Amino acid sequence: MRLSTITKTAGAAATIAAVLFMGMLISPKAGLADNDNNGAQDEKLMISQGMAINPVQQLNMAGKDPDLVWLGSYLVNAVADCNGCHNSDPNGSEYAPAHDPTLLSPPNGPFTGTIKVNPATYLAGGQVFGPFISRNLTPDYRGLPEGGHSLSDFLNIIQNGVDLDGIHPTCGATPTPGCLPAPLNGSKLQVMPWAVFRNMTIRQLTAIWTYLSAIPCIDNTTLPGPPNAPNELRNTCSK
Repeated sequence: MRLSTITKTAGAAATIAAVLFMGMLISPKAGLADNDNNGAQDEKLMISQGMAINPVQQLNMAGKDPDLVWLGSYLVNAVADCNGCHNSDPNGSEYAPAHDPTLLSPPNGPFTGTIKVNPATYLAGGQVFGPFISRNLTPDYRGLPEGGHSLSDFLNIIQNGVDLDGIHPTCGATPTPGCLPAPLNGSKLQVMPWAVFRNMTIRQLTAIWTYLSAIPCIDNTTLPGPPNAPNELRNTCSK
C-alpha cells in the first residue's frame, strides 16, 4: 500500500473516531430527559404527572377535558407552587401535619418521610404579605375559580395583572384605608407574579383555570379578610 493511501486511510479513521467521540459527548445518557422535539409527548408526560401529584380528591370533572384538568394540576402543583402562597394554614404551611419535609418535628409527630399537601387548606388563601393577602382560589358552587371568575376574567388577571376586586386602589388626595401610595399602581396585583405567569400559553392558562374549577370549594372561615375590604376568603360553596 502506498504511503498516500495509508495516510488517507489513517485520516479517515481518525475522522470517524472523532465523530464517534463527539457523538458520545453530546448524546443523552440513558435515563436523562432529552429534547425529542415532540411537544405532544412532553405534554402527555405533564398530564400523567399532574394526575399523579394532584393532592385533593373528588374533583368535579363534569363537562371538563381531563387532559386540561391534569395539565392544570401539573402547572399548579409542580411548576407554579400556587399552594405555597394560597394555602389557608394559620402557620403558612402547605403540608399536612407530620408530612412537612422542611420541619424536624411538625405538629402531630415527627416527619414521616412522606411529603403530603394538606387538602383541608388547599388554595383557600389567607397568607399575609405586608398589606396584601393571598386570595381564595377555590371555586364557588358554580365551579368558577377564585370565588366566581370566568375564564376571560382569569386570563385578564394573569395576562394583564388586573385586580378585579379593587381592594387596594391607588391613594388619591385623601388616602382611603387599604390604598397604595404612588408610584404603586393600585389597579395591578402587587404580589402575585402575573408578569411572569403571563408568559404561559393560552392553553396552559386555560388548563390552570380548568383545574381550579375542578377542585373542591373551601369557604375559608378561619382567617380574616383584608382590613377595611370585602372578605376575599369567604366562598359560596352551595346555592
